[in-house]
Amino acid sequence: MLDSHRIVITGAAGTLGQAAAEKARASGAYVIGLDIVDTDSVPNTDEYYQLNLMDRDATKARFDTFGSIDALFNIAGGFTMGDTAFDPTSEQWDKLFALNVNTMRNATMAAVPLLTRKPKSAIVNIGAMGALKGIGTMSAYCCSKGSVMKLTESLSDELRESGVNVNAVLPSVIDTAPNRESMPDADFSKWVSPAQLAEVICFLASPAASGIHGALLPVRGLS
Repeated sequence: MLDSHRIVITGAAGTLGQAAAEKARASGAYVIGLDIVDTDSVPNTDEYYQLNLMDRDATKARFDTFGSIDALFNIAGGFTMGDTAFDPTSEQWDKLFALNVNTMRNATMAAVPLLTRKPKSAIVNIGAMGALKGIGTMSAYCCSKGSVMKLTESLSDELRESGVNVNAVLPSVIDTAPNRESMPDADFSKWVSPAQLAEVICFLASPAASGIHGALLPVRGLS
């Protein structure tokens, strides 16, 4: 499905990043992983680089070393909740916009000049089912992921004529160890697995999805 594709994955050291890298490599891709985690290697990546994606200049400098690429998976991000939208002491707004929006924008700005060198290429972003509406004590997360989704649509409108397909997946609750720990009484079998989500991400980067532009695709499992 992704034979000979060069794919950059941000957040490659996380659970979803590793699942996406595993599926991409199994589909024939060469995987370049990026994350803030300081480690020599990350499973299922062919190259791995520690990088603070909130640093725009450092991000551009790293991407400039890659030459042409075929796809960017913007998986880096974060989640937290508990503060109200009117709490003047909350730091969640700045934190989640930095993690979810700024990392995506910086990686995208650095990647687009490389992606447009190919006749067909792709960007896949991570939105959220929960951000389709505002939820109490989750305003920072909902607004940041909502921005990711609107940026996906705007980028698609800007780039599709250049051969770059831009889409996003919208997971519900992902079946990860931290989520299980924070919600021990939930029915985990209804959550979407990282492997299921990785399948859809890789599909959107493949030639089979060449006609899909600006989609916000729910991937919710049975929840």
